[in-house]
Amino acid sequence: MRSSGFIGRQGIQPVAAKDGISQGNGGNCRGKISVVGIGPGHGVGMTIEARQAMEQAAVVAGYHTYLDLVPDLIAGKEVIGSGMMQEVERCEAAVERAKAGACVAVISSGDPGIYGMAGLVLELVVKLPEALQPEVRIIPGVSAVGSVAAALGAPLMHDFAVISMSDLMTPWEVIEKRVRAAVEADFVIAIYNPKSVKRTEQIEKVRQIALQHRKATTPVGVVRSVSRPDQELVITTLDRFTEEKIDMFTTVIIGNSQTFQSGQFMITPRGYTL
Repeated sequence: MRSSGFIGRQGIQPVAAKDGISQGNGGNCRGKISVVGIGPGHGVGMTIEARQAMEQAAVVAGYHTYLDLVPDLIAGKEVIGSGMMQEVERCEAAVERAKAGACVAVISSGDPGIYGMAGLVLELVVKLPEALQPEVRIIPGVSAVGSVAAALGAPLMHDFAVISMSDLMTPWEVIEKRVRAAVEADFVIAIYNPKSVKRTEQIEKVRQIALQHRKATTPVGVVRSVSRPDQELVITTLDRFTEEKIDMFTTVIIGNSQTFQSGQFMITPRGYTL
């Protein structure tokens, strides 16, 4: 059985929960949505709470790429899978299954409350009459920015801003304004979605803006596919970081005026007297 308007992931046969009610390992989950953060990797960094929520669920909804990261946790379950730019339809289908009494897990990579599905699911649920609203639980996960920071050392030890370069729902003019404000305020800046096939110039503009206020030698960490087998990491400098391989699987962290590199570590001092 598939949710209306959705095609299950090829190779994964969606399985309907008995009577529309979850009979997952938890056994007593009815009409509930858990928005689950699975972390940035192959489930290695998933919390116990997140794993338990997925084990309980009879229905799992997610972006195909993220579903592929947790094959052991979706086997034998009804799967609502779709691609990019189908987030609304995917979450609508998940809400409908929960309204029908199923126990549903909507998965996000990293943390669902950081550019994830938590907000969208809540927006859809609160639009429903109160009597029809399924229970919603947001289960945090290890974020990409946290994982990238750990891989680099300690670049986020002082105030920082996280900014996405994706202009699909936010105009570039707004993004640029936020970048300028963060640079001028001397925030460490973590950049999500820095570059795509169609969107290649924005990250170069970020570099140019940052160079107006920070030294060319400011450390910049560039990490691709963090916590996955093909992880790539380099610590470079503000004047040269756009020469590195950067795409949608990359997170970039630009240091503030105090950030320094020592060997393999990128460090932003907290301000302790040493």
